[in-house]
Amino acid sequence: QTGGTTRRCGAFESNGDNKRDLLETCWLDTRAFASLSDLLPELESRKFTVTASSADAAVFAIAGPVENDVFSSPPNIEWDIDITDASNEFGMKTCLLINDFIAQAYACRSPIIEKARLILSGDPDHSAPIAVIGAGTGLGQATLIPLEKGGYTALASEGGHAGFGFESDSEFSYMQFLRKITGEPYVTAETVVSGAGLTHLHRFLTGKRLEPAEVAAVLGTDSKTLRWMARFYGRLSRNLALQVLALGGVYISGGVAAKVPELVTHKEFSRSFRQSTKMHQILTRIPVYLNTNEESGLWGAAFKALQLGS
Repeated sequence: QTGGTTRRCGAFESNGDNKRDLLETCWLDTRAFASLSDLLPELESRKFTVTASSADAAVFAIAGPVENDVFSSPPNIEWDIDITDASNEFGMKTCLLINDFIAQAYACRSPIIEKARLILSGDPDHSAPIAVIGAGTGLGQATLIPLEKGGYTALASEGGHAGFGFESDSEFSYMQFLRKITGEPYVTAETVVSGAGLTHLHRFLTGKRLEPAEVAAVLGTDSKTLRWMARFYGRLSRNLALQVLALGGVYISGGVAAKVPELVTHKEFSRSFRQSTKMHQILTRIPVYLNTNEESGLWGAAFKALQLGS
């Protein structure tokens, strides 16, 4: 699983009945490599359990749009990924590229999701879609859809690069601030709700420019930065839930909420998520969960790899 800054690798073994066991994981700094060709040998040098050529199936979950299951030009890393000739180049038997939040969506039907924390209760419809959203270096979104004959399919989204909806004069002032410092023609959701978004918002509200981790360290219950960001996260989660009618629930993933869970447990998040003149009753039925397992994408990728081998 390749994010904007971290590459997480996992080796799984199928134990039958569509189940899998995690054998080993390894985290690498994506920025330390210039290509996938540079990165894979590093795993072998660390004596990783499974090599590219020995795996029955390999699935790469990429933080960016994927073309034809083999190519991606991720927006937050400096190199493209192309596995068109992976069998010759890396000795892979079967391989596939998927969006990283497709992996997060499939992870919602893996064993690790049982440990997800319930943030807002509801009355989930298990035959309805599930929405997955998460902020880290960027902002990911996806939808998991149950199939009539059993199983699931996941739909990717690049909604993080869509425009963010500001709603008040003070928020409009923040929008102008963001347009000025980023040069974006319109302010994207990713700019607002991401690690960098914490830096931008804290700078706007306090005049202090801190790195995301530094902002997280100074957030208190009464922090204006926390209140605003919780409101923004709730709004984006609500909008996604309504767009895909996620009556099966909303799962929040990604590094920011895992490190600062107060962003989604704060009352501003719940108020914003449930706020709707016409859809309030629908929204009260939708449960919201926080998935803090930062390796959940590996389980989702393994879910897809198992499908490839079946």
